[in-house]
This record gives sequence, C-alpha cells and structure tokens, in this order.
Amino acid sequence: MEDDLIKPNDLIYLILDTRRRWLVKVEEGREFQTHKGTVKFDDVIGKPFGSVVFSQPYESQGYKFYVLKPLPSDYVIYMSRKTQIIYPEDAGLILMYTGISPGSVVIEAGCGSGALTCILGTYVRPNGHIFSYDVRKQSLRKAKNNVLKAGLSDFVSIEYGDIVIDDLGHENVDSIVLDMPQPWMAIEKVKQYLKLSGTLVSFSPAIEQVKKTTLALRENAFYEINTYELIKRKFQVKSNATHPEVRMIGHTGYMTFARKIQDMKNPYRERKPKQKEYVKLNGMPFRDENGSIIK
Repeated sequence: MEDDLIKPNDLIYLILDTRRRWLVKVEEGREFQTHKGTVKFDDVIGKPFGSVVFSQPYESQGYKFYVLKPLPSDYVIYMSRKTQIIYPEDAGLILMYTGISPGSVVIEAGCGSGALTCILGTYVRPNGHIFSYDVRKQSLRKAKNNVLKAGLSDFVSIEYGDIVIDDLGHENVDSIVLDMPQPWMAIEKVKQYLKLSGTLVSFSPAIEQVKKTTLALRENAFYEINTYELIKRKFQVKSNATHPEVRMIGHTGYMTFARKIQDMKNPYRERKPKQKEYVKLNGMPFRDENGSIIK
C-alpha cells in the first residue's frame, strides 16, 4: 500500500480538465502554479494516487485537480519535449512486435526528448537496460532530464554516439530501435549487435525512408520484414449523440520491423540440374493466324 501513497520526488499526473494536464515532480515545500490557482505539493504528499487536491487560495480559486499515477502513455504526451514524439499507439505496437519485456537489453538510436526511451525503460525493469544514443546535444540533455524525472536512471543510459560510424561495443542485444533520419545507413552496422532471432524496428515519418530501409534489411539478410501504420480514432460518448471526434491525428509514422537470422542455402531444394532443362516441341501442332493447323 505504501507504493500507492505519493512521496517526495514522485512524478504525478495532475489533471484540471480534458485540455489542461501536467506531468510534474512532487517536491517538499514547493508548489505548482496555474492560472486556476496554486497546488501545494505538501497537500499532495501522503495522499494515495487517485486523490483530489484543491488549488489555493481556496476562497478565490479552490479548483479541483485530480492526482493520478502516470502511465507510460502519459510520459509520451505530457513530458517536456521539443521534438516529434512517438505516440502511445505506436509505442504499444513496438513493444508487442519487438518482444521487449522485463530483462530485455535494447539499443535505441535517436532518443529525442526521451519519450519512447521512458516507455522502453518502464518495460525492461527490473533486470533489463536501455542503451540510448543520439548525436544532438540538446536532445541528450532533454532526454536525460526526462528519464531522471521518471525515476528510470537505473534502467536507462543516455550517451552521445553515432550508431552509423561508432563502435558501440554491444553484443547479443535483444532489440534495436531506430528513430533517425537515415536508418538504412545503420542497418549493416547494428546487425552485429543483435542476437540471432533478435528484433529491429525503424520508425520513419516518410515512406521514402521505409523503402530504403527495407532494401537495406533485405541486403543484410534480415527476415520477417514488415511495415505498419496505425491510425487511432477517439469517440465522443454522450447520452444523445455518440460519434467520432472531428479532429484526429491522421498519420504518425511508419514502423518497419525485422528479425536477424542465420541464413544458408538449401542443399536439397536449391540443387541445379546437371543439364539444361528444355521442352521438346516435336509432334506438337501449330496453328496459323486463321486457326488452321500447320503441317
């Protein structure tokens, strides 16, 4: 039950209404200011997740805020970021189709703001690890800060590294996640890090990237190469009018999955005949353009 009580330095999902939501860190003696009043963190500490707190001053503000335990999807949508994110539905497909689970060792290339990194770090606990690399110093700073806020520093390492040219020194990795502008350039390099039957996924916003990546995967003898796009539609449910929401995200990106295998030629079914095969036409009737048999 103690895990369900809010403690100092916990991350909370603070909700005012359907549009105003925040992912904030609870700190003793401090407060979170909004245009609807101030939430005192000391009023939150010791309460169970799922409670409500009222903004101060009570007489002039007194608005109700819900305090929930953040889900991995909340990390993605509401964490601090400046780069394009991978949405929860895409992250879910990545987890299912790569097999990333508790104990998995994963390489991520292109951490961005650390949104997907935090989701992956959540799922590999308690014995797995995410090794995340990026060449953009701003992204590295932002991702490290977000991983720290999420309490995942023991399960995630974020370092500067160019996965295309650097030797990262990994071996027998369970999965590789690529979120970079030119993923096809990394395929040959990252193959050496993967264990046999290990999985690879590349997230790309444009179909031209998918084509080049797929060709590179084929050239490097990957197997089970498939590309998917997900579209999620939310519904408004009312007593007298239930219908899809008017606005929606029509496209997030394409996800290309593949698996590493140890391929070899089939010595039984791929044997070539000793002599060239041909069909004898002797005695077969031929017809002219009018349909008459030529003798």
